[in-house]
Amino acid sequence: MLAAFQAPHLDYAALGPEIVLTATLVVAICVDLALDERSKVWVTRITGLGILLATLPIFYLADQGISGEARVMFGGAYVTDTFALVLKALLLISGFVVFLLSFDYIGEGDYYEGEFAYMVLSSLLGMVVMASARDLVTIFVALELLSIPGYLLAGWRKRDQRSNEASLKYYLLGVLASALMLYGMSLIYGFTGSLVLTDIGAKLGGPAGDKPIVAVAIFLVIVGFAFKISAVPFHLWAPDTYEGAPTPVTAFLSVASKTAGFIALLELTFVAFLGRGDVTRPIFWVLAALTMTIGNLTALRQSNVVRLLAYSSVAQAGFILVPFAVATRDEAQEYIGSAVVYLLLYAGMNLGAFAVVIAVARRTRSGAIASYRGLFSYAPGLATTFSVFLLSLAGIPPLAGWYAKFAVIRSLFVDFSVAGAALGIVVAVNTAIAAAYYLQLIREMFFRPAEEGVDVRPRPHPAPLVAALGITLTLTVVLGFIPGVVARLGDLSTIFTG
Repeated sequence: MLAAFQAPHLDYAALGPEIVLTATLVVAICVDLALDERSKVWVTRITGLGILLATLPIFYLADQGISGEARVMFGGAYVTDTFALVLKALLLISGFVVFLLSFDYIGEGDYYEGEFAYMVLSSLLGMVVMASARDLVTIFVALELLSIPGYLLAGWRKRDQRSNEASLKYYLLGVLASALMLYGMSLIYGFTGSLVLTDIGAKLGGPAGDKPIVAVAIFLVIVGFAFKISAVPFHLWAPDTYEGAPTPVTAFLSVASKTAGFIALLELTFVAFLGRGDVTRPIFWVLAALTMTIGNLTALRQSNVVRLLAYSSVAQAGFILVPFAVATRDEAQEYIGSAVVYLLLYAGMNLGAFAVVIAVARRTRSGAIASYRGLFSYAPGLATTFSVFLLSLAGIPPLAGWYAKFAVIRSLFVDFSVAGAALGIVVAVNTAIAAAYYLQLIREMFFRPAEEGVDVRPRPHPAPLVAALGITLTLTVVLGFIPGVVARLGDLSTIFTG
């Protein structure tokens, strides 16, 4: 029996990012235990360095041949292809920026750097695993690995009632979504007899996949991930969680965690469920339309900048769902590329917006939109930078956001249909609505007098926060002028299908 046992093939280069993150996690825990409270900053520095080192295997694999064959392990359950490489790089860079934002963060009385570092690392490891997951069990394990630390991070301010409420809502709704998704996965496994996405796709794409139970299973799985991307009507946790959590955690959840949810949806939709577009397209059409419209309309009524960005994040998820709502089997790569392009550009401008929120809060100690009045008069750099990110989120040229909107609109014309045309109208209307509340916030900063009592004295910001602002601002501006770089990455993001 022992002679018949064969160890699984391990491609250590393909597993490089996961190995480096795991090693960094172990080192961070050991260093945290060894150092006294005054030296905990080294945990954050080691963690940031580890995240940067985790990107090196990605560049190595890309250098080996970005358009080469995928590296497949565990019978097709774990794949490192160009799709995985691009999105792993996005997740790792986003995680690094979050650590820059968290350095010397002000506002929480019980902020432990060591615990924060390895919670974010654990969640980031789950996200990186998700990018290569190609079977239902690995997808589910990756989802739980990235979600459970997120529940704890949301309640990081243990003495703050709003933070506790945020964590509890996130946890309870997350458990419900996981249960629905797991039930759907069990139905799919029971019907197909396989956990590997390519095998499931082959089975569901045939005549046997037309049974009603298959449609129910697909619906349940999509609902589970709709919670993770905060799609309407599964978005109710997002505003309270974003407002109650520390702002670096909010940035992490709104970008990296949301990206991981979309990664799973891309893998499932374009591998396992590609032959059942008759089921997935109507579901995604409704989700996209509702998410854009309700997210934007609710954002118009907000008086807190974090809640405004929370509903903006909900609406942005609706835009990213547009390619899913019109995807066809023959042109699958076009739709994958459109979604990946939006995810890449969204990460930079949204992280940048939250970086400005952190910088402004250091002055005003408030998240109210009213506290941004007259910001240009005493902090012109922050006001101008924030305006760049807001205009980019609105999709106004020449900033990077315009190409994100263009990518999803272009996907509607790949295989033109009445449903696609109707969704295009929804996209146009919602783009205008979003511009209204972004421009309203810009008006507060530039054309309203500052509130009395605001500290208008020059105040230096931590170097890591300035670096985060510099990175995100540069990407937002430069990629707007040379969108071909991101378009190329979208074209390269090909999902291995066997």
